[in-house]
Amino acid sequence: MRPGEWPGRGCGTYDDVLVRSPTVSPAAFRMRRVAAQGLARLPSVSPVAFRRIALVAAICYALLVVTGGAVRLTGSGLGCLDWPTCSKASVTPAVSFHPLVEFSNRMVSVAVTVLSIATFLAALTPRIRRRDIVWLSAGLVGGIIGQIVIGGIVVLTKLNPYWVSLHFVLTLAVLADGIVLYQRSGRESGAKELLVGRDMLWLSRLLLTTISVLVLAGTMVTGSGPHAGGVGAIRVPIAFRDMAELHADIALFLIGMTLATLFALHQAKAPTLVQRRARTALEILFLQGTLGYTQYFLHDNALVVEFHLAGATAAWSAVVVFYLALHRRPEMEPRPQPVTVAPREADRRRRRVAVNAPA
Repeated sequence: MRPGEWPGRGCGTYDDVLVRSPTVSPAAFRMRRVAAQGLARLPSVSPVAFRRIALVAAICYALLVVTGGAVRLTGSGLGCLDWPTCSKASVTPAVSFHPLVEFSNRMVSVAVTVLSIATFLAALTPRIRRRDIVWLSAGLVGGIIGQIVIGGIVVLTKLNPYWVSLHFVLTLAVLADGIVLYQRSGRESGAKELLVGRDMLWLSRLLLTTISVLVLAGTMVTGSGPHAGGVGAIRVPIAFRDMAELHADIALFLIGMTLATLFALHQAKAPTLVQRRARTALEILFLQGTLGYTQYFLHDNALVVEFHLAGATAAWSAVVVFYLALHRRPEMEPRPQPVTVAPREADRRRRRVAVNAPA
């Protein structure tokens, strides 16, 4: 990177950004100058540090699933009757069990929000800035904004089960975004290589689609059962037993499909890493199915449901990680830290060159 170059590959120099074009309005020019100066002042973040930040972000989103489940299982969904404050009279909750549980989940959401914004800002630093990394980091910020908005709608609609389901599914979608970000942050942005046949790729996509349907059906089971979120919570107008049986059928189909996928990978002599990831997903799904039947026969015991929810998060993550293992990208090589010149210093250099230039 040349001195004075814009902190990002293929983006030009500070001079290119700060030179006013006839087609650029004064307001746009000022915004562009402020953006250039702001990016120049961002602290440098190494690729290793950024990958750790991405990993912590993914873990925190998984934790958010568990704490959100605790709100539902303890009947604390309406512990805070207002949003974004806990009540109309106070931002913080009263010293009572249900308000404290609900407000604690909101505090975890605040921590995840701060971490998502930090990840996005780190993605804009000179040593990390890359189109796919920036977009995936922006996905974390967009996801938490969606979480906040839908969370408010959930409270204001008195725990409408369909909004609650959307809230949970969005959390898992953002978790998948965080997993992909962690994986991409350690790889180059070049063309990816498919390690299996096209038929295996489509089978894996079907596997990913099936577990998405399974998760959605699981939220409907909770919404129709005794743990819909509280005494005054609205429930799905379908018999709990019917929803549980439908959920179990989809789960058995998914386990069978995963077993068939593992067998096909073995027959096709797929790479060891791909087979190991598929085996891990199968083991987690089997344990998850065992927890599901235990939950059903114990009449939706709250503690078992919480473990089942954590298992669903682990199963979803395992399938996403398995799908990512089907492609290979070159590992990122260490890059020297770029030397950037602040905009003011660049202006001084231009004036010095203009003064010393021959008439």
